[in-house]
Amino acid sequence: MSAEDPLAAMAAAAPSKIAVVEDERRLTYPEFNALVNRYANLLVEHGVRAGTKVVWCGRNSTEVVALISALRKCGAVGVPLNYRLTPEETAYVVENADAALVVFDAEQAPQLEAARTRAAGVRAWLAWGPAAPDWASSLDALAERSPETEPAARGADPAAGTSMFYTSGTTGKPKGVVRGEPDPALVLGLVGEIGFEPGDVYLTTGPLYHSGPMSFMLIVQLMGGTVVVMRDFDPERWLDLVERHRVTTTFSAPTPIRRVVDLPEETIRRRDLSSLRRVIANAAPWPFELKRRYVDRIGDGSLFEVYGSTELGVDTVLRPEDQMRKPGSCGRAAPGVEIALFGEDGGPVEEPHVPGDLYVRGTGTFNAYYKAEGKFQDASRGDWLTVGDIAYRDEEGFYYICDRRTDMIISGGMNIYPAEIEAVLTAHPAVADAAVFGVPSDEWGESVHAAIVMAPDGTATDDDLRAFCREHLAAYKTPRGFDRLSEIPRNPSGKTLKRQLRAPYWESRTSNLT
Repeated sequence: MSAEDPLAAMAAAAPSKIAVVEDERRLTYPEFNALVNRYANLLVEHGVRAGTKVVWCGRNSTEVVALISALRKCGAVGVPLNYRLTPEETAYVVENADAALVVFDAEQAPQLEAARTRAAGVRAWLAWGPAAPDWASSLDALAERSPETEPAARGADPAAGTSMFYTSGTTGKPKGVVRGEPDPALVLGLVGEIGFEPGDVYLTTGPLYHSGPMSFMLIVQLMGGTVVVMRDFDPERWLDLVERHRVTTTFSAPTPIRRVVDLPEETIRRRDLSSLRRVIANAAPWPFELKRRYVDRIGDGSLFEVYGSTELGVDTVLRPEDQMRKPGSCGRAAPGVEIALFGEDGGPVEEPHVPGDLYVRGTGTFNAYYKAEGKFQDASRGDWLTVGDIAYRDEEGFYYICDRRTDMIISGGMNIYPAEIEAVLTAHPAVADAAVFGVPSDEWGESVHAAIVMAPDGTATDDDLRAFCREHLAAYKTPRGFDRLSEIPRNPSGKTLKRQLRAPYWESRTSNLT
């Protein structure tokens, strides 16, 4: 890696600048870059080359922040793993990704152990932190002996991409979303639109295995800003960190900020939050009432909203001055991004307020679904790509998402696809049929709900079914409630009429998003 690497350049230009803060641990840019290099050289020693897939798993930490940059420096394909997945779900991702290495926080060992017997291609398991399991090597001990020099230049493999984020799919199994090197012009356009500055201080409100929190953190870091690591979210501590470190920017799903603004008003008012200038709302749509409370409690000049996805990147931006005058909108097209709406007849929708399937064209979209080329083709219309959202635009060019992928649930910022849950429910001997959908939740935006048809002789309580689901699924995917029906409604072709199932729960709302 040449001296032109942004971390190396920052370490040389500003040796006293703080790169990362976690609790009382503070690393300057030279110290942080040295840690990154030790990790990168260790990965190279373990055979990591351009295009090698490396799964990593852990809660937000200095180690995670350093590992993300180390993977970039040695040209690897970083595969973030959600630390909330069950061992069964984890094993599928590690195996499907064809991972050569797995690097993880030692506290996640119970989650990963089952993958050892299934992922035969993994050459090494490296754990950081105390109490590394006996089946893994200590990342800390090995990194201590690894050189701090810049690793040899190892550009990314364009065909393999630079990252692969797993997102659930309608088949019930997660799909690897392959992304390449970010387009500098696109990033600079977003930087200019939102107004990032070299002195920014970024707080990790969301988990860094999510593409949004990670991407916005990297923008700040590669501009020479400071990253404040919050391992686990707590609303009062969030306020304390903003005040103590003069945080200027963060990225958040609605749930964490809801917990902040739900605190007593005096608890918020006694903190100095004047440093906040760029709070990016995304991961799930922020209800207008939450935006209004944010503006009332924290301020009206810092709230940006972006619409996007793991597959398509950031597609629209809604600026602070438009938050209250454009309720329900996710903004105008982001710089360098083209958006088109297509009707049911396949033709373009040009008229305002007419819904259509939303497609995106630009240099920020994904390259492929790993091992699922057919699904990538399904999402394509020439060089236009979609994730299945339906939207309309108004006369000023502001977009409104009026429905999303028919089946997807967004709960607490997590994308959940019902097919995966339905497959588990119908594996229970007492369940003959099932349909899963999202219902309103003030806490999470949506919660998972299931309609089930019992087998003729089937007997199971709601608690029985929830316990069964928890054996196979992460907690956030487990249904909170059940409706027991004699038959699941379907159209003549056999497709489940989920809109009909959802309707009674959403009838007081203008859409599934408000």
